[in-house]
Amino acid sequence: MGSFWQLVKKGNTSSAAAAIGNAALAVVKGGAALYSGSGAMFASAMHSVADAVNQSFVFAGSVLAERQPTQRFPTGFGRVINLFCMVAVIVVTVMAYETIREGFHLLAHPVQSSHFLINLIALLLGIGVDGFILIKAMKEVVKETRVEAHGIGVIAAAFKNVGRAAPPTRLVFYEDLVATSGALLALIAVIVSTFTPFQLLDGVATIIIGLLMVGVAFKVGYDNMVGLIGVAAPREIEDRVAAIIFSEPAVTDINRLRILQEGRFYHVEGYLELKPGMTLADADDIKFGVRDRLLADPDISDVILGIIEDNGVQDWKQAEPVTTP
Repeated sequence: MGSFWQLVKKGNTSSAAAAIGNAALAVVKGGAALYSGSGAMFASAMHSVADAVNQSFVFAGSVLAERQPTQRFPTGFGRVINLFCMVAVIVVTVMAYETIREGFHLLAHPVQSSHFLINLIALLLGIGVDGFILIKAMKEVVKETRVEAHGIGVIAAAFKNVGRAAPPTRLVFYEDLVATSGALLALIAVIVSTFTPFQLLDGVATIIIGLLMVGVAFKVGYDNMVGLIGVAAPREIEDRVAAIIFSEPAVTDINRLRILQEGRFYHVEGYLELKPGMTLADADDIKFGVRDRLLADPDISDVILGIIEDNGVQDWKQAEPVTTP
């Protein structure tokens, strides 16, 4: 039981917070939609339901992905999170379909929404909660990608580096970006449909929110499909690994380097070229020293290195030095 709780503590905190927040929002928005008849509020409620279910799946997947490698699964369980994210994509797609269908129904049969104050409070609450979760996800992106950013700079840094964040963090970021935008759009639709005779905006806003959900499903689905197949690490990670390797003075070149992303972790395989004339014992000591430095990086879970004598040909362009953990 103790080891289970240790895994839970390592789970993705953004997805856990998002699951709890969106479950509460789904209840509030769903009640407001039933009470007022607002299609945009219904769409926003559907999005919150989808987010709550998705992020619960994703949190469970992030916990399982933290399990240590076993004899049967020697590379670990990093790709489990990609499977759970794919399930989340299916949920989002179904909810998006229902939302778009409701939008077209409202275009054909416009409904005068009522109880403006209830809708207003529910949507403002949604914007506040989803906005808070989105900011938390942005901070998580910055933390996971090790980017220096503070204050308002976190927003730009998160958008720039979200592609390198862990799969669950990317999912929370994209979903709550759409959720916050959708709640704002729903708020506009509720205000316009309440105070003007233009009732079609309710249906239009509902369809737009559904299409935004489709966009999230496509983006997250593609990212996780690539992750399931097995994808090479970004160039930034290659440069970081190379810098750690070249911090060993006896290493003259990297003959070959392959870094595979597994969930939020990386597996490193490579051949290092060492100075000529070294004994096998000394070369082994250097290899194990480099391996230990790489494993000290919290994003690297597995390292396999081979050593050869310098062949006199520079195969790797040395990266700029970086600060190692």
